[in-house]
Amino acid sequence: MPILDFKQVDVFSDTPLKGNPLAVVIGADELDEARMAAFANWTNLSETTFLLRPTVAGADYRVRIYTPRGELPFAGHPTLGSCHVWLAAGGRPQGQEVVQECAAGLIRLRRDGRRLAFAAPPLLRSGTPDAGLLERVAAGLRIDRAAIRDAQWVDNGPGWLAVLLGGRAEVLALRPDMAALGDLKVGVVAPWDAARDGDAASFEVRAFVPGLGVPEDPVTGSLNAGLALWLIGSGRAPDAYVASQGTALGRAGRVHVQRLGDDIWIGGETAVCIEGRVSL
Repeated sequence: MPILDFKQVDVFSDTPLKGNPLAVVIGADELDEARMAAFANWTNLSETTFLLRPTVAGADYRVRIYTPRGELPFAGHPTLGSCHVWLAAGGRPQGQEVVQECAAGLIRLRRDGRRLAFAAPPLLRSGTPDAGLLERVAAGLRIDRAAIRDAQWVDNGPGWLAVLLGGRAEVLALRPDMAALGDLKVGVVAPWDAARDGDAASFEVRAFVPGLGVPEDPVTGSLNAGLALWLIGSGRAPDAYVASQGTALGRAGRVHVQRLGDDIWIGGETAVCIEGRVSL
């Protein structure tokens, strides 16, 4: 039974216990898929990742990303957390940027002071959801259909459908019917009002993913990446802003979004909470 280095980190926060936890197993090349899936199910975190040797030219490392229910091709907070752990373990990128290999392809990351940021991947699906689906989403969120100001597919791998509400208080008041949402992956966003909500962020975000075995994800990089493409592209957000997520769960996640040239970067801090070794 292999004994491997292991870290549990908190992503999108510089304060432990205020972001989104991630389990990272280092040097996991000898583990098979069944063992990876079993460990991810055992940790019961929204995601567990496994750092591996790259298999394609140009990649610095490879990562496999598992939820308690199965594998994801890409996810945001596992990308930032895994890169943080890889660098801390002595990883040295081939160029100025770090290049991560995952099932969705090659993901570029850059260092921005204490933060890491990944380039938002292109959307696999965009456009407006049909009326029947939006009625189902409204029922699942337990809100009137008229409360949804706009909606858009922002799927960059996990399958996100995003809805825009009128304000932060509406987002925080949501008490969804998870059974009604079923296998949908619904992201909800609304702008902050500076006079009422303060200026620590520009948007409030929540992510509901009952089909993945985690009813609400604390802080979600992939969703925020998709939202950024939509919000900046439609003129609802400036080229640089901060999104707040996790408030309803007692967290204080902060996602830093910035457009530089043709790229939109999604960044945040990572704090290490647990270090040790794991027998698998």
